[in-house]
Amino acid sequence: MAGLPDKLVAQVAFKAGGDVFHHLIAKNPNHFNKVCPSKVQACELQQGQFGTTGSVIQWKYVLEGKEGIAKQVIEVDEEKKQVIFKMIGGDLLELYKNMVVTYHVETRGGIDFITWTIDYELINAETPHPVAVLNYFIEFTKEIEAHIFG
Repeated sequence: MAGLPDKLVAQVAFKAGGDVFHHLIAKNPNHFNKVCPSKVQACELQQGQFGTTGSVIQWKYVLEGKEGIAKQVIEVDEEKKQVIFKMIGGDLLELYKNMVVTYHVETRGGIDFITWTIDYELINAETPHPVAVLNYFIEFTKEIEAHIFG
């Protein structure tokens, strides 16, 4: 239903360590075109510094075989091992009134989990929910882990 906020959430166990994951995404997202070339073509700093709240980054990505661009303002919380990516431009804002993608790391029973949350609002009732975007982040997380373990 258009006009109401929606949310999708997924959680992935990350054997390579939540601290490693957080450091890579918060501080070094510009390396993902080498780590996950099938998903990330580039990550460019537009304003500020990587890993700093208020910075603006632009991703060039591939989702379901289609190239796209996402421009985001980031908010970094080192204590929670969390980064919030607020969409301010790009292809996804053609489908959604707004979109915020958040990940955070939590540890339960000695296992680190990466939780991805997508908060969004549909432009109209015909717009699909961004399940493909959530699946993208699940696969992205698994590709990072596979890269670390080589």
